[in-house]
Amino acid sequence: MQEKKVDVLIVGAGPAGAACALQLGKAGLSVAIVDKSVFPRDKTCGDALSVDVVNQLEILSPHLAEAFSNFPRKVSSYGVKIVAPNQQHIDIPFFHRGKEKCGFLCTRFDFDNLLVEQVRKMSGITFLENCGVRKIETLADCVKVHSDEGVITATMVIGADGAQSVVAKYLGMITIERNHHSAGLRVYYENITSFHPDRYIELYFFKEILPGYLWIFPLPDNKANVGVGMLSDTISKKKINLRETLEKLILTQPILKERFQHAKPLETVKGFGLPLGSKRRKISGDRILLTGDAASLIDPFSGEGIGNAIRSGRVAAEHAITCFSKKNFSAGFNVSYDEEIYRRMWKELRISKTLQLLCRNAWLLNFVVTKATRSQYVQQFLIDALAHPDQKKLLANPLFYYRLLFK
Repeated sequence: MQEKKVDVLIVGAGPAGAACALQLGKAGLSVAIVDKSVFPRDKTCGDALSVDVVNQLEILSPHLAEAFSNFPRKVSSYGVKIVAPNQQHIDIPFFHRGKEKCGFLCTRFDFDNLLVEQVRKMSGITFLENCGVRKIETLADCVKVHSDEGVITATMVIGADGAQSVVAKYLGMITIERNHHSAGLRVYYENITSFHPDRYIELYFFKEILPGYLWIFPLPDNKANVGVGMLSDTISKKKINLRETLEKLILTQPILKERFQHAKPLETVKGFGLPLGSKRRKISGDRILLTGDAASLIDPFSGEGIGNAIRSGRVAAEHAITCFSKKNFSAGFNVSYDEEIYRRMWKELRISKTLQLLCRNAWLLNFVVTKATRSQYVQQFLIDALAHPDQKKLLANPLFYYRLLFK
């Protein structure tokens, strides 16, 4: 390929990159998006799509939201089962203020490809697959990106290339801080039994993996996504073999082993890293913005990152459009992008970090779940907390637990 020139180059075609491309495509800018993979491709993840993800799709594109609504390769989930270390559990439906909510379960193989197919349909966007990025150079008037397909010259570059982001590494922001990072494992199974009829997602807070949890998420075709995520700092300090721990929990925990009696793994265990949004970071530079996992925007408590990836892709596109209108691409001007991202996300990320810390305490989880099984008030509070950050922040307040003791 001869040297190509574009207004904006997006590195990475996952949810953040695809959302950014779709938003930029409305502005009349010339856009190229490159990805080292060929789509559809697997992406190691929990495969759960929250209500926020659905909301973000609607904001991004009504046409995309409709395509997702009609997409057959997904199932609805109407609640969550939370299991405490003492194996008391509570089922919490996705209701809020009398309105039923639902999330979805869809493999990233299918979901990411759905987004990419929308990108392919847009004029003005060049999509290059199987195209890795090797080197980035920022010059006075452009950024030169050396890719497997040759040099691409862009006025701006947006990094949407995930946890091991080449763009973030170029900015010097790829260092792993173990207390702001989680390790995860995933394996697909078939024939797990006894799912809730409304396909509740299941979170198991076993004491061996706190602060973290084992998950079981039902998928189409009698399959399930099974995995475990745990804070990297704790794994290191306790010298935990996460793969062996996952296998042991499945085989020995009474609440699980009967359900897995006839289950069959469909793959070897896959590992992945989750850069958590539990601290503010610099996520921009001269002519460069970071989005999604590349910007470490994963929820520290739930490990969910798709909603924030799509949201940050939209915000990055909006900021890039402003850069072109102002003809200012400097690091100083791009600081306003950092500020806008954290204005929209930091409140909930901070609350989730506090909840993550509270989940170190098995006794506290036992107390809250046991209390919820006996109190309609606490059950309703947890239902509301799942739906609203303003309610969720009360979970991070020690006063809430004091009141529970004496209510």
